Amino acid sequence: MSQPPVRVSPLIKLGRWSLLLVGIAYGAAHQSRLSKKEEKVREIEAQQKIVRDAKLAEEKNRNAQAEIRALEELSKPTPKK
Repeated sequence: MSQPPVRVSPLIKLGRWSLLLVGIAYGAAHQSRLSKKEEKVREIEAQQKIVRDAKLAEEKNRNAQAEIRALEELSKPTPKK
C-alpha cells in the first residue's frame, strides 16, 4: 500500500539543478585558485630547502671537525710526573 511519489514542481527541480551546477563550478574555481597558491608556496619552500640543507651540511661538518679535535685532545698521551 505504498503511495505514489509526490510530483515536484519543475521550478524546484530547476532550482536544485541550478544550485548543484553553480556549486560544482564554484568548487572547481576555488580548487584552481588554491592549487596555484599552493604551487607558489611549494616553489618557495623548495628554494628554502636548498639553503637550509646547505646550512645543515656546514653545521654537521663543523661539529664533526670539533669532535675530531676533541678526540685528538683526549688521545694525546699525558706527561708523567
